[in-house]
Amino acid sequence: MQETTYEEHQSNKPLRLRLTQSERLRRHPAPIRKRRDRRRPPNMLRAALSRSASGLRRSPAMAAAAPLSTAAAASWLSNGPASSPPRVRLLIGGEFVESRADEHVDVTNPATQEVVSRIPLTTADEFRAAVDAARTAFPGWRGTPVTTRQRVMFKFQELIRANMDKLAENITTEQGKTLKDAWGDVFRGLEVVEHACGMGTLQMGEYVSNVSNGIDTFSIREPLGVCAGICPFNFPAMIPLWMFPVAVTCGNTFVLKPSEKDPGAAMMLAELAMEAGLPKGVLNIVHGTHDVVNNICDDEDIKAVSFVGSNTAGMHIYSRASASGKRVQCNMGAKNHAIILPDADKDATLNALIAAGFGAAGQRCMALSTAVFVGGSESWEEELVKRASGLVVNSGMVNDADLGPVISREV
Repeated sequence: MQETTYEEHQSNKPLRLRLTQSERLRRHPAPIRKRRDRRRPPNMLRAALSRSASGLRRSPAMAAAAPLSTAAAASWLSNGPASSPPRVRLLIGGEFVESRADEHVDVTNPATQEVVSRIPLTTADEFRAAVDAARTAFPGWRGTPVTTRQRVMFKFQELIRANMDKLAENITTEQGKTLKDAWGDVFRGLEVVEHACGMGTLQMGEYVSNVSNGIDTFSIREPLGVCAGICPFNFPAMIPLWMFPVAVTCGNTFVLKPSEKDPGAAMMLAELAMEAGLPKGVLNIVHGTHDVVNNICDDEDIKAVSFVGSNTAGMHIYSRASASGKRVQCNMGAKNHAIILPDADKDATLNALIAAGFGAAGQRCMALSTAVFVGGSESWEEELVKRASGLVVNSGMVNDADLGPVISREV
């Protein structure tokens, strides 16, 4: 039986035929939920809501997007005596906890030399607790459907967008780059979060039938377990976002070590990730220098390590971590050259050379250090020097600053 309905009665369009419910059931016998069930959220959301009563975050589909509040931003900082800067906490098992470390490192504003916070040198017991939290969370997170893990990333990127200005301000305060560069720092990391939103497709395996008589082959992509990331100071938002969003959306759990020079952006991002629905223990953060790096390299529960930074540190990490059987990737320093040919557009080329050489005060692995002028373009060198000399160096918070200070005297 078919049922006809009018649509746009006064037009000359033909009548549209619509199948009745009984006809649909005969053709596609899928069960229809009762009315009382239609008002209930799917199983995943019901589970997320019940977990929220025991302290976990709400599901990303149920949480509202809102900029990070002042109170929320303070949860990863603890206030000491009035005369002391705030202390950065650890993230272990979904909680921001005060470290019991006796040693701390000052986080300094490069433009003002003001100490804005202090980070602890994570103790061995605290590091062990972070790894244990990640290891404990792994079975449940691995068993979570990839579509559910993707939803966390969809919510995460929404929250990052809502807090771009706050993240950029923190980066400029701790790292020194201009607000424009800091905003780009966050945005480039955001692109990786958006990439992780498609993990269901990226994790698809392969199947080939009859590769030999009666033999089919297939591959399955599975998470490794606990992974770790060691970050440099020059991109305090982008590089953490290179690491943990893809790793956790694949089903791994993660221990992150931000740079001791500018940890604030990573802490803010971790807070947003938990607000987006990342369960307790999936992401953990420790602080420190050489000792905690060596602990990451040596720990048997950590299955893979990602590092971005200097050649010296990268060679040490690659050698030590791979010796303990880990998968290791190290993205280290570079030497970048530009060759300028005489048929290049002069104005566009000089602007590109200035941006490539002096962006972020030159503190990036892709910074241009050598320009080779050939075929008559040597005459452009004088103009290049003139433009470079005209760059305004100032606090990154100042609107007309072309570049801010380097992060420290050592750099």
